[in-house]
Amino acid sequence: MKHVLAVIVENKPGALTRVSGLFSRRGFNIENIAVGETITPGISRMTITVEGDEKLIEQVIKQLHKLINVIKVNNLSSEPSVMRELMLIKVKAEVGNRSDIQQIVETFRGKVVDVSPDSMVIEVTGDEGKMEAIKMLLEHFGILEIVRTGKVALLRGPKVTREN
Repeated sequence: MKHVLAVIVENKPGALTRVSGLFSRRGFNIENIAVGETITPGISRMTITVEGDEKLIEQVIKQLHKLINVIKVNNLSSEPSVMRELMLIKVKAEVGNRSDIQQIVETFRGKVVDVSPDSMVIEVTGDEGKMEAIKMLLEHFGILEIVRTGKVALLRGPKVTREN
């Protein structure tokens, strides 16, 4: 099962290296990671997706708590949360098939962010299923390049992940 962890850390050099090093030393694979500042100066939030059973995730969380610079760890998979990811897709786009591509993009509430004589860059946000679905439909036209951010997530309702 995939788990999404929110890791609150001090925004200091080496914090990301320590966290990713823990995963590699333990033989855990990080499926994706997104890092950004929080509303508190000097504090960052890492959203990490890792595959494993409950026991493995429990071990990972305990090990993360021991690291320097780690303030708090939450398993967002075990609580109601909103998860999204951003994907940019560059697809071959000849004049004759641009309207077909545009129709697919609109269906997925994406947007075309760049057009050149022979390609289009499409931006789409959503959950993993949505990303895979639009990718599958656009493969027919010829995908030239894809880049994805990885998941970002927030708890639903009034509950928040904070450093204290």
